[in-house]
Amino acid sequence: MGQRKWCLVRQLGQIEYREAYQLQKKLLQQRLESRIADTMLLLEHPPTITVGKSGKLENILASPAKLASAGVSLIFTDRGGDVTYHGPGQIVGYPIFDLRERNRDIHQYVHNLEEVLIRTLADYDIKSGRDHNHAGVWANDMEIAALGLSIRRWVTMHGFALNVNTDLDHFTLINPCGFSNKTAASMAQLLGRELPLAEVTKRLLARFVEVFDVDLIWDEPARESDYERQTATLV
Repeated sequence: MGQRKWCLVRQLGQIEYREAYQLQKKLLQQRLESRIADTMLLLEHPPTITVGKSGKLENILASPAKLASAGVSLIFTDRGGDVTYHGPGQIVGYPIFDLRERNRDIHQYVHNLEEVLIRTLADYDIKSGRDHNHAGVWANDMEIAALGLSIRRWVTMHGFALNVNTDLDHFTLINPCGFSNKTAASMAQLLGRELPLAEVTKRLLARFVEVFDVDLIWDEPARESDYERQTATLV
């Protein structure tokens, strides 16, 4: 067996999209230069619509004035995919991973991210799965987690957004991921109750350890008491 890799976890709380983007770019460069280990950023964004590299403006269903009145920012970005929404109540994960150390296999990386989300949802008895034509995770034919990535010289940035307690009304402002005939779902909607984000994050990180075969270290030592370090277990 090969030696397990380390992954640094940084929990940022709620942070503006542009600020998180600049941090990702900085960390990507550091990872390219092997100055840091693989890193996972976990955070929330204030209400924000992002348009990916293949995004179409017709998938934004609200006028700029309506977006402004709703307090929703609009940002064009370099991730893959179409239009998506970020907001409070989501768990957003941005892994800065060096795929040169993971067989340069982008498809397996995407599959693994989806698997982490599928297993996390299963911990709450939510059955979910993949659409093999589009990255993301679906429950009851509704998108419950979006994926959008950017890869530079085999190092990843951007990532996933899992709807936990998200305000689904904001998804009516867009065609999520470009689908005019699909809607978004959240864990709270499907379960009929809100969930503590810290609890769901704990489950997600345990599944992340399991799927990616990594040991976790925390950027802020005070956080370690809240989560399993290294081999995570579930009860």
